[in-house]
Amino acid sequence: MAKKTTYRPQKRLTFIDIIKGNFLNRDELKDHYKFFLLIFVLMMGMIYSNHLVNKKIKIVNALKEETEEYKSRNAYAQSKLIKVKMESELGKQVAADSLMTLESHPHKLLIKLDSTDAKAK
Repeated sequence: MAKKTTYRPQKRLTFIDIIKGNFLNRDELKDHYKFFLLIFVLMMGMIYSNHLVNKKIKIVNALKEETEEYKSRNAYAQSKLIKVKMESELGKQVAADSLMTLESHPHKLLIKLDSTDAKAK
């Protein structure tokens, strides 16, 4: 003959019991331990995957900053290249016209007018 189960009313679960961990000794937990173990494993999996995602986000942000740096370097190099090309083209045209570059810079002439000469004119 099968053993007859008796119904024992249990004390209500309170917040203090949860904080102290007394809920782990209850019969309901012992009956459904596989379910609670599955929930625990799933929560650990979520935490670990979130950790991996945060690592990937940091790597992506670092790569974005690096690409911005390389883009600015590329723009600077292209502007320098355009200037060099323009100077070489200008040099070819000047050489075709048989013009030479100056070895000494021109002098600036300053002309001062006397106040008496300005009134006379």
